[in-house]
Amino acid sequence: MLKKMGEAVARVARKVNETVESGSDTLDLAECKLVSFPIGIYKVLRNVSDQIHLITLANNELKSLTSKFMTTFSQLRELRLEGNFLHRLPNEISSLQHLKAIDLSRNQFRDFPEQLTTLPMLETINLEENEIADVPVEKLAAMPALRTINLRFNPLSAEVRVIAPPLIKFDMLMSPEGARAPPP
Repeated sequence: MLKKMGEAVARVARKVNETVESGSDTLDLAECKLVSFPIGIYKVLRNVSDQIHLITLANNELKSLTSKFMTTFSQLRELRLEGNFLHRLPNEISSLQHLKAIDLSRNQFRDFPEQLTTLPMLETINLEENEIADVPVEKLAAMPALRTINLRFNPLSAEVRVIAPPLIKFDMLMSPEGARAPPP
């Protein structure tokens, strides 16, 4: 158990160091068994955080992200958080004014994260395989850059299914009513 934890910590450290040393605009911490974003990474990345445009935290065990994460990486263009245990986002996600794509698929959202509707550059939202029934269709329709929202395998209400199509100018991907996601 301790050996595996040590290997996971070493893997995270290696990936962070690669990002800093290479001057990359990407931080990939997918599949690192993270339960939270490591606080020490803020210090290591403090001089390059504005250069990071893509963060991947997919397939970890994250239950939440902090406001500090959102404000530190305010220049993000893409945020990949699929396959975690997230059920809400901090209000400070509104500081990600350059964000173009967010992947929140395979998490535990019951409520649509409405803070996303305040992001002016957001083009793609992926919320596939969550537990969302209601969607703020009017707010989504008012988003200037939104092109695609994936809501497949969510228990969307009949109201959303009927109201949304005539109001929206983007692609809204939905599963047939009652459809279940295939087993992993």
